[in-house]
This record gives sequence, C-alpha cells and structure tokens, in this order.
Amino acid sequence: MSDASRLNPRQAVAKGLLGLTLAVLCSAPAGQTAASRPMEIEDLFRCARVEDPQVSPDGRSVVYVVTRVDREGNRLDSDLWLVPLDGGEPRQLTRSPKHDRHPRWSPDGRWLVFESNRSGTFQLYTLATDGGEARPLTTLATEASQPVWSPDGAHIAFVSAVWPEFSDRPFPESDKLNRERMAEREQSPVKARVFTQLLYRHWDSWVEGKRQHLFVVPVRNGAAVGDPRDVTPGDRDAVPTSSTFSAGDDFAFSPDGQELAYTATPVPTREEAWSTNHDLYAVILATGERRQLTVNPAADGFPRYSPDGKYLAYRAQERAGFEADRWQLWLLHRATGERRSLTTGFDASVEAFVWAPDSRALYFEAEEQGTRPLWRVEVAGGAVKRVVVGGVNGGVQVTPDGRSLVLTRASLSRPAEVLVAELGTGSLRALTGVNDAIVRDWSVRAPESVWYSGAGGTPIQMWLKKPPGFEAGKRYPLVFMVHGGPQGAWLDGWSYRWNPQLWAAQGYVVALPNPRGSTGFGQRFVDEISGDWGGRCYEDLMAGVSWLEQQPYVKADRMAAAGASFGGYMVNWFLGQTDRFRCLVSHCGVYNFVNMYGATDELWFDEWDHGIPWVNPDFERWSPHRLAGRFQTPTLVIHGELDFRIPVTEGMNLFAALQRRGVPSKFLYFPDEGHWVNKPRNSEFWHQTVFAWLAEYLEP
Repeated sequence: MSDASRLNPRQAVAKGLLGLTLAVLCSAPAGQTAASRPMEIEDLFRCARVEDPQVSPDGRSVVYVVTRVDREGNRLDSDLWLVPLDGGEPRQLTRSPKHDRHPRWSPDGRWLVFESNRSGTFQLYTLATDGGEARPLTTLATEASQPVWSPDGAHIAFVSAVWPEFSDRPFPESDKLNRERMAEREQSPVKARVFTQLLYRHWDSWVEGKRQHLFVVPVRNGAAVGDPRDVTPGDRDAVPTSSTFSAGDDFAFSPDGQELAYTATPVPTREEAWSTNHDLYAVILATGERRQLTVNPAADGFPRYSPDGKYLAYRAQERAGFEADRWQLWLLHRATGERRSLTTGFDASVEAFVWAPDSRALYFEAEEQGTRPLWRVEVAGGAVKRVVVGGVNGGVQVTPDGRSLVLTRASLSRPAEVLVAELGTGSLRALTGVNDAIVRDWSVRAPESVWYSGAGGTPIQMWLKKPPGFEAGKRYPLVFMVHGGPQGAWLDGWSYRWNPQLWAAQGYVVALPNPRGSTGFGQRFVDEISGDWGGRCYEDLMAGVSWLEQQPYVKADRMAAAGASFGGYMVNWFLGQTDRFRCLVSHCGVYNFVNMYGATDELWFDEWDHGIPWVNPDFERWSPHRLAGRFQTPTLVIHGELDFRIPVTEGMNLFAALQRRGVPSKFLYFPDEGHWVNKPRNSEFWHQTVFAWLAEYLEP
C-alpha cells in the first residue's frame, strides 16, 4: 500500500518539505502578482520550451534543449544549452536554425551525440564538450534519431524507419535500396498507394510500409569507424510506433554493452491496428541472436538495466487491448528469470523512470489528483514514496552520487524550467530561468483546486483559473474546458496548445474538470469511462457546471464549453443534451462512431471503449450524430486535414449538420495540420479565431 492511497481526495497534494519548497520557487503566488499586464497570444510564442535535461557522467554539468518559435519562418528552432550543476551562467552549444535535440553524453563525458535536421533530414551529430563544431555521424537515406551510447562508449544505437525487405542486407546495399525507392516514389507521377493491412497511416503521416528498426554504429573520438548495422531486421517494429506505449527511449544497452533490450510486437502480425501487445526482446550484438524476454499478452516496454546488471526494469500493463490500463513497474532478475512488480499496491500508472546509481531504488513519474509528482520505490520492496510533489515534474535524472534529482517542472502559471532537488535536505535550486523575464510581466492568479460531487456522489476534482484583475463580488463569463483522452487529465502544467492561463487572460473564469476517465485518481476511476462516454462522465461534467453556476463570481448566463479530441466529442454530445452554454468550440472531436471506427488509425482504442460495430448492437449509443435534430447552440468546428486519429470528415459532418439545422456555426479548416495545430502562424490564427468566437457570445 503506497502512502498515496492513504490521502483523502480533498487533501492538498503539496505535502512534505521538498514539495513545499518546489511550490514556493516555481509556482505563482496564492493571489495575483504585481505584474503589469495579462498574458497575450504573442507571449505564448515568446516563451521558450525547456526540456530533456541530461546530467554529465562527472555530475558537474547538465545539457538541455531550448526550443524557440521562429515566427518569420513559421517553425520551431531547437538548440542545446549547457549549465553547471552547481549553478552559473548557461552556455549555448549549438546555433543551427533548425532542430538540435535529444542530447546524450558519452560515458567519458567528452562528447555529446544529438539528432538534428540541419542538413534537411534528421541525422546524428557529435559535439566535443570542450569546444568545436558539431560533425555528422550518420547520413542514412531513411534518417536517424534517438541516439543512445553503449556503456563503454564504443557504439551508439539509434532508430531509423526502413523498408523491411532490404533490412537483412549489408548496410551500404540496404541504404542504397532505401534511397532508390524514396527517389522513385518522389519522382513518379503516380502518387497512388496500395495497402494490404491496417495501420497504414498514423497520427498525421503515412507509414509507407516502413518499419522502425534499431541500428548500432561503432564510434571512436566522436566519429563513426564503421557502417551502421541493423540489429533488428525483419517485418516488425523494434520501438513502439504509438506514443501510447512509449515513455522515451524504448531501448537500452546492458551495462557490459553486450546486448540491447528493446520493445516490439511478439511476431509480425496483421493485428497491429487492434492489438496492444508489445513484449521485450534482447539482441546479442556480437552475434545478432535475438530472444524474447517477456510473454505478457498486454503491453510491456521501456526496458532499463540496473547499473549492477542484476535486473532489467520495465513497465507493463495487464489487460490486453486496453491502452489506458495501469502501467506497473516490474523487475526481471536476469540470472533467475524471476519477475515481480514493485508497484502492485500503487494505484496509478508509472511513466518514465530511472535507476538510482547504487541499483537499490528507482525514481519515476506518475500522476496524482491533477499533478505529476516524482516517486521513489526500493528494489527490496515497501511503500512507494513521493519525493517531489505539486505541478508537473518530468525528465527526471539522478546525479552520479545519487544525492540529487535533475528535472523539469511546470505549472498552470508558468512554462517548464530545469531544477535540482537535493534528496537529503529537501532544498531546491533552479538551474534555468529562461522564461523568467517574460513571466514577470504577467498579471497571474495561481490555479485553485476544488472538489464537487459528481455522478453517484463521487468526488470530482477541478482546476479553476480566474482572470487577471479578478475582483471579489464581480461576476465573469465562464469557459468550461473538457480534456482529451478520455483517459487523460487536466494537470497543474503548462501547454502551448490549450493554455488555460491565456484563456483566463481574455477575461474569463476557466474551469478544468477531471471527470470519470481522468488519470491520476485511481484505475477504477479511469475504467469507468469505457463503454459509457455519454453517461457518468457527462453527469460529472454537468454537476461541475451546476457547482459553478452557484459561485458568486460566475455569470451563469454567459457560459461556453470547449474541448479537443475526446473533449471535442463531449462538446458534440453537449449539442444534443443541453442548452446551458451560449456557444461551443469543438476541435477534432468524434461525431459519428461508425465512421470514426472505419477511418481511425488505432482500432484498439475504439474496440475497447465501444466494441465492434457489427458485433455490439449498442455501438452507436453515445454517438452525437444520432441527436443532430436537437442541435441549436452556436458552434465553432475546427479540424485538420492530416488528422488520422479523428479524421477530418468528423468535423465536416458536424458542420454540415449544424448548417442544415440553421445553427450559427463556423468551420475552421487547416489543410496542413493534424490532430494538433503546431505551426506557429496557424496556432496564432487558431487562437484569434477561437477568442473572437467566444467574445461574440460571452461579452455583453
């Protein structure tokens, strides 16, 4: 039983000296700051995105990635930065106008390897840490990404998407054949595609019959001393193609450098679109021999060897076909084959984790009640313990002496920065302040966490963001946001797409409820959304609206609802269920369950939550299209042509129904975006359109 399970759900999440210190240094104050102005749309693009901190082998430095928006180029620019662990002035290492990212230290600390598209395609580059220019390590036709060093520094493993029929040939030949096929496709006037099985497209890209394979290249003094070698040839992927099953680099070298553990489907199969089965494998690098390490029918992944080589730790789910099942942290004893879970009694999903240097414990990320703390669990067993609480913490690294954690931390009030938490004393130091000057300009109110009774009296948590200049006794329009997933959550974290602080800055109270299906409130709570999309979850949300209507600061006659993905679905469901909102915003939302099933990329999601159309007679029970005859609330519909998760026809069908019904409506269509709006200029236009729509209906 973890100490998390003993908390009353209405207790504050911030608990313990370290958590309180973090909250003081990195969150907004309880009231409004003395800053001069509300956040503006432009500020979202002025903020830098800080991520992926990596501690040097000697524990003296941290390299990290800073991504800035290039508005003129309508793109993002990522560079590597270095800062001393003891504090000091950060130093910029790369200045490419494109993406330099995913830095990893060589074991001797003399080199960094990273991925970059500075040449036009993503390749690997190395950079001497004592100065000099980056130099290319790979030139693969099929690109290279996610570099990882072997413990002896003699090899680097990486990922490349290749055509499997060429993968068992020597590298120069296979690379030539891949290059020729790419050129042939590019030059051919015929752009037709022929498919023989599902999962032929994913998120916003066509798969093209390629497989993600692992390669290993020998290196010396930062340079390749031989050809890359495909160590996972064949017609299957060697890393998860879906982000659902990935926690980062989903492969790792053993401490002796003799084998590489990785995540893959157990056999080449036509069932990939409706199966969640992933198992762990290991390949002996000297011989190419591969063996299967796990046989769990559900998902296993993210293998990590203990520093002493005794164990292989990994994440695993129990229920096949369910992508939102609880991830547990497992240990495989390499000598005996014994397997055991370290988090059996921990009622939350383990995300990325890292070993302590002495191999006696692991640190990991897991959500809890609208936040993402960092946790520690001992290999010997015992309670899972919080070590950092409040906000959204990630990218955790342990210093070589085991005394400190390096991490990123964000909140609803400010973007992520790199921090150091001292485990022994509970003290905290901020290593970066990239966004300090921007944040200081804002008038910000800290988020408030409230609880109310949902369906059946179940406690439901909700975040509130009040507008800058909030005055007690005054009423404000409300925007009620529904999160995606549905197995997701509104966290006390920062977003560059749906940013509640920016919405509140328009003069609205913003409500962020976590109803049935939300993660971080126990697995049973997550499970209760499946097969019941328009049931208890809808009741939870309406109970939240009722609670808000009773608050003295909310204009109950000036309320809007907005959401994306599942949130867009729920907005569509609102259309046929309630007239409590003055207007709605539906971004990439599911509208017609049958059409969605036949066109989405990952069928396992639909089949677990709704079943199969020709098998389940109630498949369409919660489908919004059935209630189109009731639609009357003005709605802004948004969709992208390249959205292969919830295809663009869902938005088109919704807009057609609204127009045919004579409901005031607008369709914002992006031909060059997928499930998210990522290009800076498109994002700017998205925000302008959404805020203008809200203002039309919410302002007096």
